[in-house]
Amino acid sequence: MQLQPIDRVANLSKEEFLESYFKPQKPVIIERFVDNWPAIEKWDLDYMAKVAGEKVVPLYDDRPVKHEEGFNQAHAEMKMSDYIELLKSEPTKYRIFLWNILKEVPELQNDFSYPDFGLKLMKGLPMMFFGGEDSYTFMHYDIDLANIFHFHFHGKKQVILFDQKQNDYLYKIPHSLIVREDIDFNNPDFDRWPALKKATGFSGNLEHGNVLYMPEGYWHYMRYVTPGFSMSLRSIARNPKNLGRAVYNIMVMRHFDNLMRRLKGQKWIDSKNERAIERTHRKLGSS
Repeated sequence: MQLQPIDRVANLSKEEFLESYFKPQKPVIIERFVDNWPAIEKWDLDYMAKVAGEKVVPLYDDRPVKHEEGFNQAHAEMKMSDYIELLKSEPTKYRIFLWNILKEVPELQNDFSYPDFGLKLMKGLPMMFFGGEDSYTFMHYDIDLANIFHFHFHGKKQVILFDQKQNDYLYKIPHSLIVREDIDFNNPDFDRWPALKKATGFSGNLEHGNVLYMPEGYWHYMRYVTPGFSMSLRSIARNPKNLGRAVYNIMVMRHFDNLMRRLKGQKWIDSKNERAIERTHRKLGSS
């Protein structure tokens, strides 16, 4: 893969962000942007165990999608205090995904504010993500193709990003938001997945207090180098084409895929995986 470092800047102004990153839809890691948040001093794993320890949280691992599972169906549950003890004691594949702060622990909203990036942020959807050492998210893009601001806390996280122009090289699964789940983007096998060599994207590492901007519809793979957690804020897609695709994904594609899972079962999943290879290699041969 042809990966260039994600730009890393400090104290980026709203005007600089809009001109250099939002308008050209280019990712950036911003340092020291939220140093005035109480969260910078307070938020670590021990604090989360203190304020949310009794909450039962949904957990996800890296098992492949199965036809009988619903959209974003959790693989396990655990009290937050027990989960954090697990994170601190040993590597684990279990992650927390899309955990709504306002709903689960409202007091956490006192530790952060909504930054002025020049975009209207959706204030009802601050979501948190936790992961253990070497756990990761499959390469995917978000169903609403939103502009995403990803604030990282506690530990280190590796990020690999691609824009939608790279779809022909990523082994995208039809009627889905993911690529082939058996691709290891941390150490890709180019003999098995030759199209990846043509994909051009971005890579970088996040540490405590860093803010990652991911433009509309960007594919993202995230691996927890060490245990840690992040919070995302989002702004709806501004590009009319992306906004239209978001509506289609939410209103049509998701329901069609769920229907086909019920009707055809695992054969539907297997056929989509095969088509991802056939389509990608066919396009690779014609490029």
